[in-house]
Amino acid sequence: PPVGVSKACSSCVRTADVKEACTQCDQFICQNCSRLCSCCNTVTCSLCSTIDYGDVGEQVLCNGCSIFQV
Repeated sequence: PPVGVSKACSSCVRTADVKEACTQCDQFICQNCSRLCSCCNTVTCSLCSTIDYGDVGEQVLCNGCSIFQV
């Protein structure tokens, strides 16, 4: 995109930084809606991540890592 053009966050529709995009679905997300995977440290949106309420407390897992957590 041209410099100065902002994108809308796919979750809350606020203006998102063009640098922030979900690594799973490539949708733009703002800093408030982005989640960091506890396993691989990638940035994901709320649709592409799950919260694991396990023995170690709440952990955010991207869809890629969540299939390995049983």
